[in-house]
Amino acid sequence: MSSPIPLEAPGRAAAASALPAPPGGRAEVLPSPLELQAALPAGEAVSARVAETRQAIRDLLHGRDPKRLLAVVGPCSIHDPRAALEYARLLEKTARATRDQLVIVMRTYFEKPRTSVGWKGWIYDPHLDGSGDVAAGLRSARSLLLDVNQLGLPCAGEILDPISCRYLSDLMSWGAIGARTAESQTHRELASGLPMPIGVKNPTHGDLDVAVNAMQAVAAPHPVLGLSDSGAAAVLRTPGNPDGSLVLRGSVQRPNFHPLDVAAALRALRRSRGADLERPLLVDCSHDNSRQDHRRQGEVARSVFRQIRGGQRAIMGFLLEGHLRPGRQPLGDGRALEYGLSITDACIGWPETEALLFEAAEAVERSR
Repeated sequence: MSSPIPLEAPGRAAAASALPAPPGGRAEVLPSPLELQAALPAGEAVSARVAETRQAIRDLLHGRDPKRLLAVVGPCSIHDPRAALEYARLLEKTARATRDQLVIVMRTYFEKPRTSVGWKGWIYDPHLDGSGDVAAGLRSARSLLLDVNQLGLPCAGEILDPISCRYLSDLMSWGAIGARTAESQTHRELASGLPMPIGVKNPTHGDLDVAVNAMQAVAAPHPVLGLSDSGAAAVLRTPGNPDGSLVLRGSVQRPNFHPLDVAAALRALRRSRGADLERPLLVDCSHDNSRQDHRRQGEVARSVFRQIRGGQRAIMGFLLEGHLRPGRQPLGDGRALEYGLSITDACIGWPETEALLFEAAEAVERSR
């Protein structure tokens, strides 16, 4: 399988004996991205589905498909593959029923940025016990991406670790640079070489110019130090990613999903220099737009739908955090985990999610 990022030098994976341990710790050798991809290959049907969905999102972004919306929907984070697959089956049925109005992509987020410390995600702790079995985490994450894609449902993820994405990016149709990493040069350059459309969130302090600057960096080519598919250190020559979009997610001061906020965001995009960034944006219905209260996601979503019905063409889609059951539960308090309930951000339940998606489809129909 070819690398999604052009490589200057292929190299070979380092031998275990040549890998020094960090001071006071230990180093563990992982299989290379190519080895894991060979063990869990995408296959022609899945690769075709990923390519088709990426193109569909590009068509929304660049105005070639003005009749649909992008909906990125699903758990805040994956911690139980069985529950994730049950959710995917439900979501896929809704995606088929609304395919003329919506392009639905499932959130399959395996890594979580932490303000200080906490559970870092399925890749880093798949056993939920702090053991840090990253090899098992990468394998199970890729396996779940294959299962979801094979159901006919495309996948989305947050681009967080420059190495882990080498193992998984060929199975993702959309990626996000989060609020905490929008100012990170590493993440901007990483996204410039990924083969999928990228959503860039405004930072938690709300400065839209930071996200616009990030989109400019994502659109440009860069030489990047990274990992080749064979597992060697390499210079990755990225081509630049022309498919970045702004994601409004609110700030610690205030939400930014109202019509005046959308208009301000469009003005910020028009002011950009060096890259043509005047394009539609997405609204994140969770996080600070919902004031961190999952029960307000529907309120945010319905504001978006009213704007769509009113003829607003500058909104290309929305994001929802949803799971099988509403709310959240703590991890590590000694109690058994409840099935289908988030262990990170609180989510809306499936019945509300389904209803909102059909409301979105109806809003698209009325706007035509």
